[in-house]
Amino acid sequence: MIAAILPPDVAAVSTFGDLSPTRDRGLFPAEAAAVAQAVARRRAEFTTVRLCARRAMAELGLPPAPLLSGKRGAINWPDGVTGSMTHCPGFRAAAIARTEAIASLGIDAEPNLPLPDGVLEVISLPRERAGLAELSRRRPDVHWDRLLFSAKESVFKTWYPLTRRELDFTEAELDFDPAGTFSARLLVPGPELAGRRHGAFSGRWTVGRGFVLTAIALPA
Repeated sequence: MIAAILPPDVAAVSTFGDLSPTRDRGLFPAEAAAVAQAVARRRAEFTTVRLCARRAMAELGLPPAPLLSGKRGAINWPDGVTGSMTHCPGFRAAAIARTEAIASLGIDAEPNLPLPDGVLEVISLPRERAGLAELSRRRPDVHWDRLLFSAKESVFKTWYPLTRRELDFTEAELDFDPAGTFSARLLVPGPELAGRRHGAFSGRWTVGRGFVLTAIALPA
């Protein structure tokens, strides 16, 4: 599913269940140490998204490598590689690209269910909330509050590796096209790449099999 909303330069692997390490190389020692004290569910999702990532890396001809999290959960990708991983109950995915083609990636998956009470007010701006009713009328199959949350997660995942700075939910204003695209206008100075400052990100979204998925691939 996630590959359908990413450009051809990106390799993406997803699964609706946990992968068995017996079919792939398992965790690297440093990865295993990072979740040694975690509960079984956390170890399973941690392992599966890394197996997805290494399969995607293999599609690009890249060797396997340990994928360890740094500050704010951002993955320390090998040189020349950018990527993003996501997991929620029943779905795991990873997307990988070479930095010569894609500067940064952000993907996110969420259950297609309403957000818990009170969360929408925390993660959204008044203009965004005002548009949800019209979007719901046009596409009642989508829980637009959850899609907004997912898209803002993809915005942060794209932003953070380029800036190493925090980005609050209310520091990006999103607009959605019911046909499957969205734009995110940054309300703070955006990252500068090759002498050009990016004040907005463009992304795509989809819904299916009980999930909403969002993705941003920022060209190099």
